[in-house]
Amino acid sequence: MDYSYPFSIDWSTDEIIDVVAFFEGIEMAYEKGIKRQDLLARYRRFKEIVPSIAEEKTYFREFEEESGYASFPAIKDMKTKSDDEIIKIKK
Repeated sequence: MDYSYPFSIDWSTDEIIDVVAFFEGIEMAYEKGIKRQDLLARYRRFKEIVPSIAEEKTYFREFEEESGYASFPAIKDMKTKSDDEIIKIKK
């Protein structure tokens, strides 16, 4: 991947790592699929770091502009699937 991940300079190193892991989960949802539970855990941690919906939308938009991967479809699919299912988004 030849792009950067969105983050805030106010975050700790661990928070940056966790946010990058979340966006890597979004990438996996498009490329090969990711277990719903794995993406859910990454999303919950992301929401601990970015609780504001407005900020979330900003980071989602920045990530999509950089990577071409929209986060919202993966999150929407994650919320509708059962625990054992795989999230796989068609581009």
